Amino acid sequence: MAVSKAKKSEQVEKLSSELKNVGSVIVATYAKLTVAQDYELRKTLRSSGAKYRVVKNTLAERAAKGTKVEEVLKNLSGVTSIAFTQGDPVALAKALSKYAKDNPEFTFKAGVVEGRVISINEIQALATMPSKEEIYSKLLFLLNAPAQRLVTAMNAVGRNLAVVVDQGVKEKKFKEA
Repeated sequence: MAVSKAKKSEQVEKLSSELKNVGSVIVATYAKLTVAQDYELRKTLRSSGAKYRVVKNTLAERAAKGTKVEEVLKNLSGVTSIAFTQGDPVALAKALSKYAKDNPEFTFKAGVVEGRVISINEIQALATMPSKEEIYSKLLFLLNAPAQRLVTAMNAVGRNLAVVVDQGVKEKKFKEA
């Protein structure tokens, strides 16, 4: 069934408004995905804070005009889907890479992170990076470690002195005055 011109322009406007605010987009292609597989992908992406759309190439190109992702959505061919997020690009890349590993018919075309076009290899590299939460956790550990060591060393002096005095008392090394 043909889609009316009004419906297409509505789809372009909706996609354009979503693409104006995104920081990261990954363009992919798929063949022979079942409805269940597609549902699983959408569910996975939703949990990572991303959105997923299967789009017509010309409509995606029109919707991307004037956005950061315009370059990557030009001259597309074949079946196209886009996954995009305003949040963590690593979480998006991880979710899609895991899905692509489990479903070989799902492959990447290109991507954009923070306005910079990235290749398929860079998408894979992005997927191997730790998430923001992991990086924050490691940073806090590194900031906290010196303070912990200092407190441990300061406590050790008093503890060691107490142990020496206790051993001296037990062995009657101290003379009574």
